[in-house]
Amino acid sequence: MSTMEDVIAATTDGTAPETGGNGVVSASAIPADELARLTDDIVSALKTVYDPEIPADIYELGLVYKIDIEDDRTVKIDMTLTAPGCPVAGEMPGWVQNAVGAVEGVSGVEVNMTFDPPWTPDRMSEEAQVAVGWY
Repeated sequence: MSTMEDVIAATTDGTAPETGGNGVVSASAIPADELARLTDDIVSALKTVYDPEIPADIYELGLVYKIDIEDDRTVKIDMTLTAPGCPVAGEMPGWVQNAVGAVEGVSGVEVNMTFDPPWTPDRMSEEAQVAVGWY
């Protein structure tokens, strides 16, 4: 699983990057401390969304590939599913939008589903591997 810093990004506005206390590099117009809070709250929200077939949340499963926090506080999420034929393929983006959209300070959420690269179990965190009995 990628670390939070690997999947969280902020869009640039042409200014020099700043480093927040959590190691997230940002050239965002959002103040670094607020960006860090948003980042933590967004990840926490993603951890409330579970894959119905695997007893682990989508963040720890490694289904979230990228999170962009735009200067207008729109959150853009690139994510995948465990398989293209997943029975909740049509519902999962809405679950993610609802969870992240409830975070204080988020103005909107866009979820982009992708299967490139395809998900594999090696993207799972140790926490998710323990949850499914693979560790």
